[in-house]
Amino acid sequence: MSAAPAVTRPDLFGFLPVWQRNFLVWRKLALPSILGNLADPLIYMLGLGYGLGAMLPEIDGQPYIAFLAAGTICASTMNAATFEALYSSFSRMHVQKTWDAILNTPLGLNDVVAGELFWAATKSFFSGCAILIVITAMGLTNGPTALLILPAIVLTGLAFAALGLIWNALAPSYDFFMYYFTLFITPMTLISGVFFPTDQLPGWLAAIGGWLPLAQGVALIRPLLAGQWPADALIHIMALLATTAIAFTIALRLTRRRLLK
Repeated sequence: MSAAPAVTRPDLFGFLPVWQRNFLVWRKLALPSILGNLADPLIYMLGLGYGLGAMLPEIDGQPYIAFLAAGTICASTMNAATFEALYSSFSRMHVQKTWDAILNTPLGLNDVVAGELFWAATKSFFSGCAILIVITAMGLTNGPTALLILPAIVLTGLAFAALGLIWNALAPSYDFFMYYFTLFITPMTLISGVFFPTDQLPGWLAAIGGWLPLAQGVALIRPLLAGQWPADALIHIMALLATTAIAFTIALRLTRRRLLK
């Protein structure tokens, strides 16, 4: 990179210009972007929920499609945040040199990386809300507790945006991102309770899955979708916040090291 990171300004909201810039660019293609994020999880939910679900018994007193709906919201949020923090952020940092231009303004590297974090979380919020609207239209929500799913989507999106920025700081090319999906995202989706209860897994594997950030989001959203309060809600919230804080700190340090090379 040609531009060295600028001195960080002590501005708590310095990330807002970066967020606004990304939002203005996205707004031009907002509808195709939302539809693209909506199509894949919706196909999974309808295909598995009605197809496979017709052959399965109820899970915890609810039909399989209702069980799958919560997992679909979480998986869609995770994927949207991950794609934005990887492919889009990498393009702005490495290919388009957008970060170089921003770092030649009074904004610092903290502002840029934080702006990318909150923008990726915003994109994931749009995606999660789109799925939630469809699920509500299908009659799969129960009562006003469904509104509490919105902050749970935000927390899940922030965690995966921060994790994605770590890999973005390490990636030499777009091809490198496939390792992240193959070794982390896909296995996590399979052992975090998205498609089936984790008690069907071997004990050691279920224990690993229970510590992963996707499982924390599922543990919050699934009860809320069923009109219930999540058990150990504070623990899951703190786990997602801790994941965000730690991952963002690591991503910022790795990004700084990369730009100073």
